[in-house]
Amino acid sequence: MTINDDGDLAGMLPGGLSKGALRGIVVLDITRVVAGPFCSMLLADLGATVIKIENPRDPDYARDFPPKLRAGSGEEFSGFFAQYNRNKFGLTIDLSTEDGADLLRKLVRRADVLVENFRPGTMDKLGVGYDVLRRENPRLVYTAISGYGQTGPYRRRPAYDNSAQATGGLWSMNGFPDRPPSRVGTIIGDLSATFYAVIGTLAALRESEKTGQGQLVDVSQQDSVLSLTENAVVSYTVDGKVPGPLGNEHPFVKPYELYPCKDGFVFFGGYTDKFWRLSCHLFGQPELADDPEIDTMAKRFDPEVYERRVRPLLHTWFEDKTKTELEEIVGDAVPLSAIKNIAEVVEDPQIAARDMVVDVEYPEFGELRMFGSPIKLGGTPAEPRGLAPKVGEHADTVLRALTDLDEESIALLREKGVI
Repeated sequence: MTINDDGDLAGMLPGGLSKGALRGIVVLDITRVVAGPFCSMLLADLGATVIKIENPRDPDYARDFPPKLRAGSGEEFSGFFAQYNRNKFGLTIDLSTEDGADLLRKLVRRADVLVENFRPGTMDKLGVGYDVLRRENPRLVYTAISGYGQTGPYRRRPAYDNSAQATGGLWSMNGFPDRPPSRVGTIIGDLSATFYAVIGTLAALRESEKTGQGQLVDVSQQDSVLSLTENAVVSYTVDGKVPGPLGNEHPFVKPYELYPCKDGFVFFGGYTDKFWRLSCHLFGQPELADDPEIDTMAKRFDPEVYERRVRPLLHTWFEDKTKTELEEIVGDAVPLSAIKNIAEVVEDPQIAARDMVVDVEYPEFGELRMFGSPIKLGGTPAEPRGLAPKVGEHADTVLRALTDLDEESIALLREKGVI
């Protein structure tokens, strides 16, 4: 089995890709859990050939995360793992052995990108850090995702998503003023690092293609979270203010928050003068558009005016109507959105129109519905329907395509426990 003319293995995957914008780009994915796997998954959706490399004795422990798909035989496969590792080849390498480190060096010679999310220094200890691997392949883009980055006093600290939310400032700002701060309800530290890692990887790839020189892409979860804190940094550095939890309110834009309605809650953001005037007409009180106390945005931003006049008014507009009724009243005129749970989101017609919930058929396990790709390209669309590999599933295919190893050599590596 050999790599095709585009340098693309992905067409060999069950349900795999061969026409994406990143076709021909080979990515070695030495990551686990979310931040790294999600990064390489996005690249795979866009057509890159991604090879997930796991320790044969200690594979990605996200394989044990719920929910589980179950086969008739009793075998289980993690839906969580499947979602973040779709469209990838599976290979195992024990990098703690010299044979394993040597095998990775061989693979790097044919790769364009390597993604890892170990603590800084781990890959160096294994003899396969960036300085070593760039000698094997000067054009290699080496993307390292970590809790605190490759430099600085915290660089060797272990970290999880919550660590980044805590030290990046976001946790202190989230929640309600009269309660302890709350973490954001999703793994935003992991996810934000993912997005910056993809951006950095693509930028470095472009430079590598122009100059033949790769580089280190160093992405920190803490840095990524800090960049999501909106105006918090400048509020402190300019005005000396330390932002705290605001609940569902915005620090100065009003009305711009959650409001109760008959069957739940809606977000209403009709704060500009244009949207406010439209809202007054849509909800049957056009005279309020010219009320001298609330007729301008600056007046409505005043906390006292907002609490005394605007908030009670919105309650009267919304409280006796359902989410659907309110969305029908405003239509496309004013920003009002039903606050939906995941069950409602999965069945949402806009989500369906955008192909953001996709069905993937797993042999033995049946159908898995997962989120699709948010990256919509007109000419080379992302394809999120490929399968996630079983542990080491494609070892022979990958090693024959990307190294000069023959069947006997591969069998010897397997016998020694290297793969």
